[in-house]
Amino acid sequence: MLASNGASQSWSVIVFCYNEAGTVVNVIDQIEKLLDANRRGLYEIIVVDDGSTDGSTEKINAAKKTRPDVIRVVFHERNLGIGRTLIDGYKAAKNENVIGVPADGQFNVQEMVPFLDVEEGTFVSFYRLETQYTTFRTILSAANKYVNKINGIDLKDVNWVKIYKRKEITAFPWKLHSNLIESELCAKLLLRGNRSIEVLSYYHPRRSGKSKGASVRVVVQAVRETLKLIFVVREFKHRTK
Repeated sequence: MLASNGASQSWSVIVFCYNEAGTVVNVIDQIEKLLDANRRGLYEIIVVDDGSTDGSTEKINAAKKTRPDVIRVVFHERNLGIGRTLIDGYKAAKNENVIGVPADGQFNVQEMVPFLDVEEGTFVSFYRLETQYTTFRTILSAANKYVNKINGIDLKDVNWVKIYKRKEITAFPWKLHSNLIESELCAKLLLRGNRSIEVLSYYHPRRSGKSKGASVRVVVQAVRETLKLIFVVREFKHRTK
């Protein structure tokens, strides 16, 4: 997919990290290698450390010292959850295309290669055929997908990696603060006439660390914001008519 004006597009890659000391540096390295080869001078890496306590912080700081021109870091003093982590990363982004990838290495950044230049009015939604969720998380995911359909979001996997145009997601206010932020962004983009491209993504097994099951606090917040999501999307739909 080529840029409409033929110019190479710039990138903001958000790496969201919570206790991923075993993989975060490798993920940063892989992003650097990919974009140095394809977009040197046209990218930034924003690592959002969501209150890590396992040594991730020290490794992120060390990586930043090696490439201060490329790597920026956002630190949370305590664990705030994936929603706030993504929001803070997206808000910090400065470049044309924005993508958030996990620091656990379960997304292969090489999957970005066919989409280094994304058409205007388009976002890319990667989806997984398999996940490694617990039964509880699977139930939550199914409930989220049902609510998304109510809101007109007929995507296979709202909760996996996306490529957004920064100017598109900053064209409207964000109302949610939980992991449902992705549902809000996708719903509003589609209502604004953006086209979605769904791409099958291989969900790589973990090589280090543990899967982060949703805490009670995060689950309660998500339940509360589910009703808010319905209201927010309906209000936005009314305003865009």
